[in-house]
Amino acid sequence: MIRSRFIISAAVTAMLFVLPAIAQEKKVQKSDLPAAVQKTVDEQSKGATVRGYSTEMENGKMNYEAQLTVNGKTRDISMDANGVITEIEDQVDFASLPDAVQAGLKTKAGSGKILKVESLTKKNKLVAYEAVVETAGKKKEVQVGPDGKPLAHEE
Repeated sequence: MIRSRFIISAAVTAMLFVLPAIAQEKKVQKSDLPAAVQKTVDEQSKGATVRGYSTEMENGKMNYEAQLTVNGKTRDISMDANGVITEIEDQVDFASLPDAVQAGLKTKAGSGKILKVESLTKKNKLVAYEAVVETAGKKKEVQVGPDGKPLAHEE
């Protein structure tokens, strides 16, 4: 009895620390964004359609995202509070990818169907390709490096 209470207590305590660490994306209006972020969005969205904005706490810092459509493809731009771009996700055509990247994504997808692929750029450097894969009605994301090889850690 005491042992089961201890286990329950430990589980509840663990959840109190884990749940806040899980990033929660929140949809916001442009007017909710800091002025520096609005300025970057204005610069980056020229010729694009803005689909929306969101905020998300990551590693204790607020991250701002603008979801755009450029020439019929999605482009998501993440920024810090100063409007500095931290990541860009650009939708790319699977067929346009290098053979090694296509092979790597197919391997990661297994029997699943690749629905969408994005390039991930951080600090002006391509760091990964990410694909949305559907298997038995469930969707998940898989990533490979720019060379098509598995990553040491997710980007």
